[in-house]
Amino acid sequence: MSVLELDTPVRAEPHPGARTRRRRLPGKAWQRWISPLVLVLAWQIASTTGLLPTRLLAAPSTIAATAVDLVQAGTLPTAIAVSLQRVLIGFAAGAIAGVGLALVAGLSRKGENAVDPIMQMLRALPFFGLIPLFILWFGIGEAPKVLLVALAVSFPLYLNTFAGIRGVDGKLAEVARTVGLGRTQLIRHIVLPGALPQTLVGLRQSLGVAWLALIVAEQVNANAGLGYMINDAREFLRTDVIVVGLLVYSALGLLTDALVRLLERRALTWRREFLAR
Repeated sequence: MSVLELDTPVRAEPHPGARTRRRRLPGKAWQRWISPLVLVLAWQIASTTGLLPTRLLAAPSTIAATAVDLVQAGTLPTAIAVSLQRVLIGFAAGAIAGVGLALVAGLSRKGENAVDPIMQMLRALPFFGLIPLFILWFGIGEAPKVLLVALAVSFPLYLNTFAGIRGVDGKLAEVARTVGLGRTQLIRHIVLPGALPQTLVGLRQSLGVAWLALIVAEQVNANAGLGYMINDAREFLRTDVIVVGLLVYSALGLLTDALVRLLERRALTWRREFLAR
């Protein structure tokens, strides 16, 4: 070995995963905002010049001013709080039901025969068709609104969790039995972790569906919430208030989706590290 070779520092090769992450850094993420800003600018120009009548759609500047007024008056924060409460209660009930039924159906053939046909039939029912029945059964209070959200949430979670359980490699179960794991330990250490990625996909889908179901649910004789605010604005042709409500729905949907994605990154760290190798 020569002196040159001894004096030359050895340069460690970066981890392949590190190179991939470096290439994915959002150096030009601002470019994604160009088209939305151009759209809003064109919308404002069309409203200012009269090409877009305000009775059909208010200008962005008017919508922004209306949003500020609604916040200062306390109308918008109160509506958001009521809608959030309905979504959280409905989502919790639907998530428990969806995951629980998926476990029953996914872990045994008898459970699948008992649960899956009913879930597939209910999944095909339209929300608007259920509203009259829910009103007859539960009245016009909070119960039908929460139940509609819970019903909508349960199906994506059920389908994805069920598929995740059935997608677990059977060889892992054989290994678990070989090392002496019981059924409870098998479910805890093999089945549930294996189904977790698919369950998180269902969680993201169910949160999106929850806000769609809430829009429908808040048409049922609501006297508070974002849906009530939008319906009240429709009676007075306040397109600015309607757009503010729809934008808040969208923002809340994006926020809840971002929270689930954060949970997914934390819960599935082992998978990213495995794929980076």
